[in-house]
Amino acid sequence: MNTWGWGRFPVVDGEVVTARDAADAAAALAAGPLIPRGLGRSYGDSSLGERMLDLTGLDSLLAFDEVSGELSVEAGVSLSEIIRVMLPRGWFLPVTPGTRFVTVGGAIASDVHGKNHHQDGTFTDHVTSLRLLVGSGEVLTVSRSQHPDLFHATCGGMGLTGVILAATVRLLPVASRNVEETVVKAPDLAAALAAFAERGDATYSVGWIDLVASGATLGRSLVMTGEHATDGDLRLASDATLATVPFSTPSRLVNRFTVSAFNKLYYARVRQPVLQHTVGFEPFFYPLDRIGEWNRLLGSRGFLQYQFAIPFGDGPAALREVIERIAAASQRSSALVATPIAVLKIFGESNDNLLSFPMAGYTLALDFAATPAALRFCDELDRLVLAAGGRLYLTKDSRMSPAMLAASYPRLEEFERVRERYGATGVFTSTQSKRLGLS
Repeated sequence: MNTWGWGRFPVVDGEVVTARDAADAAAALAAGPLIPRGLGRSYGDSSLGERMLDLTGLDSLLAFDEVSGELSVEAGVSLSEIIRVMLPRGWFLPVTPGTRFVTVGGAIASDVHGKNHHQDGTFTDHVTSLRLLVGSGEVLTVSRSQHPDLFHATCGGMGLTGVILAATVRLLPVASRNVEETVVKAPDLAAALAAFAERGDATYSVGWIDLVASGATLGRSLVMTGEHATDGDLRLASDATLATVPFSTPSRLVNRFTVSAFNKLYYARVRQPVLQHTVGFEPFFYPLDRIGEWNRLLGSRGFLQYQFAIPFGDGPAALREVIERIAAASQRSSALVATPIAVLKIFGESNDNLLSFPMAGYTLALDFAATPAALRFCDELDRLVLAAGGRLYLTKDSRMSPAMLAASYPRLEEFERVRERYGATGVFTSTQSKRLGLS
């Protein structure tokens, strides 16, 4: 059957096998090579393949320790379900990506990060152990003290080391469902980076950035910081979406005129230089989750999400050069217009995971319609990112070259040795891993 990731590019014709428990997963593995798959929110082809193992049926919450905050769950449990059950009890996710509709197994395999990486690291920095089905059919308990090499290869390993069956993660105690948010209007890129630096002690920080603006307004942004409120309100609001996009919009609707108009209005919606207010966790952490199937808004061809990280140091100059190229390209061709969904964040130090994406520096995520022109332009951006000492995020990738991967992930060979050691090579394979020469 035709299957795709959240970017709806590429589309892969493969077999989807469903697992309801560990025995189902083992039987599927015995039948041949596969790639684990959760809710399909990775953007590119990392969870696509000739055989895909759907793990959303492993959806039980197993145990919770009220003292340590450690929650044990099966790998198919979504972050949304954890919030639904645990937030009314005063617990929240220690790290969360921009959607709660991902599974715990997917969050571990992608080593997801959030708005608090500079303070609290990635999701797997709060994972204490996991249960992993390896290539031999054996189920191992894996942690920083048990099979630590396999633990650090699995966290961020894109499902290529084994099938995550269950995991234990340490939650964050909170006193409210709300967030105290500060929004800073930054008229250009320099002001945006200064706002991040001035508010570096904030728990959460993120910036929306206008990638069509040029000249004196190049990189204008809304920089948002947040702290968990202490008002004691732990009630859950309605989980209903505001609207669902019923069909894919025509690709021609995403062009420099429509995007420029939207960006101007979005930036102008904040009238004062600094806005302070209280918002629910949903609009702060998951603004797009209230729009069902929002990926259809970016056109029928699907889209590429291009996310890179570059280190501090010469990072501001390199970031400016990348944004200048993107803004100039949008003037040349509507096929090269970055959509309004563009996010700038800062990262803290890397962890010990072999393929973890974050590095101390800046990260920018943006979307292009999936066209041949955009694919060529991303190759041009790759050269700038690599020259700055940066790398691309595998969870968002659908077109990176093997050379780019090898040049930007210095522990790649170590990762491949761990896979070989535990019998994963040739057993866990995806469309992405084959494209990148990892299988």
